[in-house]
Amino acid sequence: MLTFLCKFTVFHFLLISYWLLNYVKSEDKPNIPAIAKYFNTKGRYEEVNPYLTEDILAANGSILQPPSAKCQEMYLTAIIRHGTRYPTTKNIKEMQQLYNIAQHNASGQESWLREIQTQWTMWYTEDMDGRLVQKGVNDLKHLAVRLSKLFPSLISEEKLRGGFIQFITSSKHRCVNSTLSFKAGLTELWAITDKEFDHSVNDTLMRFFDQCTRFVEEVDNNMSAVVEVNKFKQGPEMRRVQEKIADRLRVPHSLITHDMTEAAFYLCAYEFAIKADNSPWCQLFDEDDAQVMEYASDLREFWKRGYGYDINSKSSCALFHDVFRRLNKAADENKSGQQVTEAVTVQIGHAETLLPLLTLLGFFEDSDALTSTNYATQTQRSFRTSHMLPYAANLVLVLYDCGGGDLRLQPLLNEKPVTFPGLTDQRASIPLYEDVREHYRELLQGCDFEAECQLFKSPAEV
Repeated sequence: MLTFLCKFTVFHFLLISYWLLNYVKSEDKPNIPAIAKYFNTKGRYEEVNPYLTEDILAANGSILQPPSAKCQEMYLTAIIRHGTRYPTTKNIKEMQQLYNIAQHNASGQESWLREIQTQWTMWYTEDMDGRLVQKGVNDLKHLAVRLSKLFPSLISEEKLRGGFIQFITSSKHRCVNSTLSFKAGLTELWAITDKEFDHSVNDTLMRFFDQCTRFVEEVDNNMSAVVEVNKFKQGPEMRRVQEKIADRLRVPHSLITHDMTEAAFYLCAYEFAIKADNSPWCQLFDEDDAQVMEYASDLREFWKRGYGYDINSKSSCALFHDVFRRLNKAADENKSGQQVTEAVTVQIGHAETLLPLLTLLGFFEDSDALTSTNYATQTQRSFRTSHMLPYAANLVLVLYDCGGGDLRLQPLLNEKPVTFPGLTDQRASIPLYEDVREHYRELLQGCDFEAECQLFKSPAEV
């Protein structure tokens, strides 16, 4: 009897200890959904850089590590995605449908379901349609301050007042407002009230995907281009997620289509991104489900903006050449002893602006293409938009003068050093600028936007 009681006591002690450990772990950051790291392009920037949850203005200058103390940054270009936004009208309509199902068809006594049915209200309206939210304003303000801390000699009040910082934006309201927010981050930092700073709208650079006829016709508006995406939507992994959601809501499986599953995932993601709420909608997914949803999104981005088709990356040729033209201009001015006339270029666009350029440069390419049938073997893939393209994602290229004509170029993605793919020597983290140019020589000599984007006609159409 004593032995039984001892075993019973030890068992319960271990059980209570396990429960407490997990309770404490979940309570560390109770407002962060367990699936937040799988929100792909709907994710917060803070999930990519978790230290920002403690200090949103934290900037770690030690990550830069130029090869010599003599190295001085002389030029910087930043290509930035807009900040957190509202859902699109299409997404909002689907969210409303799902909300109606939860209100009128779902049953059960779970607290999260009661919260959806009695406390949560469908507050998204169709006129919100992708507009920048206050969190998005703050995303860009805070990014501006952090970059000024990382590169104080370039992003400075003196450079801003002197006209050495150029701002370029997509024409979309969320990008224009993100640009205004980035500028406001700097003017508020330095308490500048006596002067305003211009920006230019350039859709040729920031929305090249709309202007590339071949991309629009062959990929963007072509359902056959996303056949792998549609196969995965109808495949066993996605079907299982849909069935689990239907079972949790206690509704017929037929009511939970892929669109409804995506709407539920977006509701969880947007509530968190916009309001920092761990929404009851998040309870519809476990981690396995979230990984399937993330893969479905990555699959779509892979085939529509990434490595799926050559034209996806080649559509960014104009932006690619613009980046190197500005780098070359700064390098030439520096070499001739002149002051660099454009010290910083800030270009604000979309996830669809950044991903084709990152693809053209060779970042995040896996050995195997993402397909509808290799989900299980792609768990360690590099191509993961949750890591690459949160709101306010940014690619920063910093040109250093290290003395004696030694110019070096450092790439940073989301404020973290990355290595140019294919440059693998010990200096690859901050390689010689000439080595970078040589590495991309074929693209610099070719990659003609007009030629690449021309829609080829068949002999019958000529």
